[in-house]
Amino acid sequence: MTQLRYSMKRFLLSTLVAAIPILSGCHKAAEQKQTELPSATVRVQTVERKSRAATEDVVGTVRPKLSAVIEAKVSGRIEQMLVVPGQLVKAGEKLVLLDAHEIQSRLDQAAAARQQAESDLKRDTDLIQQKILSQSEFDNAQSKFRIAAAAEAEAKTMLDYTLIVAPFHGVITRKLADVGDLAAPGKPLLQMENPETLRLEADVPEALVGNVKIGDKLAVRIAAVASEIEGTVAEISPTADPNSRTYLVKLDLPGATGLRSGQFGRVSVPVGEANAIRVSAGAVIQRGQMEMVFVVLNSHAQMRLVKIGIRVGDEVELVSGLDSGEQVVTDNVSALTDGQPVTVKP
Repeated sequence: MTQLRYSMKRFLLSTLVAAIPILSGCHKAAEQKQTELPSATVRVQTVERKSRAATEDVVGTVRPKLSAVIEAKVSGRIEQMLVVPGQLVKAGEKLVLLDAHEIQSRLDQAAAARQQAESDLKRDTDLIQQKILSQSEFDNAQSKFRIAAAAEAEAKTMLDYTLIVAPFHGVITRKLADVGDLAAPGKPLLQMENPETLRLEADVPEALVGNVKIGDKLAVRIAAVASEIEGTVAEISPTADPNSRTYLVKLDLPGATGLRSGQFGRVSVPVGEANAIRVSAGAVIQRGQMEMVFVVLNSHAQMRLVKIGIRVGDEVELVSGLDSGEQVVTDNVSALTDGQPVTVKP
């Protein structure tokens, strides 16, 4: 048994001695491969801490600044529906035509009464000049003419109301009635809005509303729009909603491609000031779930794993991985290899 243990120890020792030159050769090969990497010319950015306004996101909805519910001012059957949802219309363009037969009859009757009163007034004018008619009778004839003329004007206005037109430039969003339906005052027929003037309406908590003032420029993010939008605070509700304890804040939005009424958005409400390390967004590489940068150290590129925070313009905040004063590579980052020699562009 002792002889067997001695033989096993000699075998293990000889195996270890034989492996040392192999491991040494692999290490030398790795070092040689690293030294054979070509030198890369790069630009660098000195990492530094920068301050920014700390914000808290509040959700909101894009709504039209100018919208209208189209109703009839007189009762009547819908004879023609001249628009469909999604159609662009101009101010004054025809939308709905009502049956006008009844109102036209009233107008004809009022016109006939006005003509009769006008004829009577002309006759009475001649009579009073001949001093055949009394002044009171002449005054009565003038009153009848004015009443008849006003009745005719009223009937004409009512007839004009049978043609419903667009109050402003916009787009038809909903159709709530159709041909043959009875239109009446207070009964919606159409809905329209102006898509060129939109705003974001957000319910801001009472703890944050004190940080918002009329005229403030706040960052607004909407999923359908690639870049941030700058919204201007136009209205702040003076009272809070008793159920949610929030204040309705409305921000005017500039025109942007892809911006439509009803979209979901977020507005950044300032809450103070934050200080963090920031680097150019192009310096960060995303590989799977890992984020990394290359730092220049002793004329070599050294890979560092980092954790990024929010984006601020063309830069991103780094929560961890770098310290102030270090030099991070900002161009051709994806072509670099850890340990590769680099030359910094002046």
